Amino acid sequence: MAGIDVHDAEPQPARRPSRIREGMPFPLGATWDGLGVNFALFSAHATRVELCLFDEQGRETERLALPEHTDEVWHGYLPDARPGQRNGYRVHGPYDPEAGHRFNPHKLLIDPYAKQLVGELIWNDALFGYVIGHPDGDLSFDERDSARYVPKALVIDPAFTWGRERRPMIPWDRTVIYETHVRGYTMRHPRVPEELRGTFAGMAVKEVVNYIRRQGMTAVELMPVHAFIDDKYLLDLGLRNYWGYNTLAFFAPQPRYMATSTVNEFKEMVAHLHDAGLEVLLDVVYNHTAEGNQNGPTLSLRGIDNASYYRLADDPRYYINDTGTGNTLNLSHPRVLQLVTDSLRYWAGDMRVDGFRFDLATILGREWHGFDQGGGFLDVCGQDPMLSRVKLIAEPWDLGPGGYQMGGFPPGWAEWNDRFRDTLRAFWRGDEGRLPELATRLTGSSDLFNRRGRKPYASINFITAHDGFTLNDLVSYDEKHNEANGEENRDGPDYNYSCNHGHEGATQDPAILALRSRQQRNLLGSLLLSQGTPMLLAGDEFSHSQQGNNNAYGQDNDLTWIDWLAAAESADLAAYVRRLLAIRNRYPLLRRKHFLTGLKDERSGIRDVAWLRPEGGIMEEPDWRDAQRKTIGMLLEGRAEESENRKVGSKYSLLLLLHAGDAPESFLLPATDGAAGWQLLVCSEPRLGHGAHHGDNTGFELPPRTLALFRARVPPQKRRR
Repeated sequence: MAGIDVHDAEPQPARRPSRIREGMPFPLGATWDGLGVNFALFSAHATRVELCLFDEQGRETERLALPEHTDEVWHGYLPDARPGQRNGYRVHGPYDPEAGHRFNPHKLLIDPYAKQLVGELIWNDALFGYVIGHPDGDLSFDERDSARYVPKALVIDPAFTWGRERRPMIPWDRTVIYETHVRGYTMRHPRVPEELRGTFAGMAVKEVVNYIRRQGMTAVELMPVHAFIDDKYLLDLGLRNYWGYNTLAFFAPQPRYMATSTVNEFKEMVAHLHDAGLEVLLDVVYNHTAEGNQNGPTLSLRGIDNASYYRLADDPRYYINDTGTGNTLNLSHPRVLQLVTDSLRYWAGDMRVDGFRFDLATILGREWHGFDQGGGFLDVCGQDPMLSRVKLIAEPWDLGPGGYQMGGFPPGWAEWNDRFRDTLRAFWRGDEGRLPELATRLTGSSDLFNRRGRKPYASINFITAHDGFTLNDLVSYDEKHNEANGEENRDGPDYNYSCNHGHEGATQDPAILALRSRQQRNLLGSLLLSQGTPMLLAGDEFSHSQQGNNNAYGQDNDLTWIDWLAAAESADLAAYVRRLLAIRNRYPLLRRKHFLTGLKDERSGIRDVAWLRPEGGIMEEPDWRDAQRKTIGMLLEGRAEESENRKVGSKYSLLLLLHAGDAPESFLLPATDGAAGWQLLVCSEPRLGHGAHHGDNTGFELPPRTLALFRARVPPQKRRR
């Protein structure tokens, strides 16, 4: 038959009298009960399912047909199976791509519920369900066995002794997120033993954990740790997938990140981070899988039940591609929805993860008619006893129709706010006419989130993230420089609101370096002093550079790995971040639980926030329309009453000055009603230091491109009768 290669064919394992029992249709996956292992696999359209067992050398030793089929679940119980047993599936059914079916029992398939994988995927033509190069393309049928090239699932013993009770979740208003990468963060850390670098065990090293805690972060957000594969085209370029947005298994940790042979390594990392008071958030990818479009490999879901797991086009030979990666998971199907929510509950429950950031989250709320706040997945998260209590963060966009859904997620969700990012970047670059939107972004983006009882902390504020320039590169490059990616600099966004401030890339010019340093401090200061939940990209606090690469997804090398020795040269910037976060933690005015209005309180006559002109007085409508204005003051009044308790507010007022002009600007500090003037808490111009006092109604000279924060003690108020 066409497509057979006798040199690639695997020998058939010996057939023995079957010892497999009926088992149970739940839970799905391979479940060790202390006596044996229950295997259960959903497939609505399969005609036969075979469980394949492998030895430690990867040889297939046995095939056992699952004996029962209940409610579209194939299941069986193997009494002599134990943790450590390697396995996979071969699923029989129609190979009819034009009807949406791509069953091929010659392809070994990974259990979607596999808790651990062993072995790397090896790219070979045998991985594909069709014959590569055949005139009929994906309509042809390939009979080569793929087992030797596919990672194997491993039965695990889930037992683990947690040393302490689970700590209460850190309140949202106190949350500061640190986005980092397990591998890149530890590969060059001098205090991480070489054998632990790039692993969960490396992230758990005391010096790593203590640094994050001392900086003032409260949550570590790890880029994808679910098992993923390297794209073949990256390997052909001598690169490999670094970011990890190419998921193969939703329950299994990435084998590359494991220094040991057990998933307990991940749990131990979580325990160490929790012990330091840090939450663990996972960046998760449930919108697509690594199987790609109709020309991709058959590794798991495609061969188990393609028509159920994926959203197919009107012509079911093809896939809906709202992700830009070739396929889209079909969360409108109850069993696919179950797969995703079971995965989340596993990581939140067994692994004790504290929350999730959902890549291209609009897809998760998309039904056949479009995005729906009442969609199945969003409803499940809202009512589930476990998922409704962890932190849920949406990347609120995808590539499909109506894909941009900023502010459109339901209560209980926070969202990445790219409008905060772009507004702050543009303002500090010196763009004109940015003050009105700047004021909205600094105060929690009420235009997007002030509905249905949502709070300012629903806005995840960020200046940079893994996707795009680092902070150092944002102020050092006008253009992207992605030549190392092998795509002739065509990949990555072309417009970044960046500025090189006089020279493209690295320079020794002291004036340019000083301005770039001040701009980094301006951006960090406005991020960490804004209402909402701040997210900091790891390495930005000590000027990590990717040499102008704004799409380093395939750069698993020194370009992306944090250089801890070089970081010592930017210790002053890291100290600045620590000070900002200490200030944020000390003053509740900077992390309010209710949106600022700018209106006078009916009882006290005081505004919770006032916007000030440099020359003195409140900003009026003509001032907001003046596109040339690049300086503003934000006064957070300590006497403003908190609406939730009607108690007297903070004993301090805070004044944040932001000046993006190229020339110095004198700002008239407002009156403090008899208090002892204003004390400078922090300034982006290091020469001005902090701690100095300045009197009422005196001018403070702001150097070009400068941020400054002052405080004034609030005088005692008369007790109301």
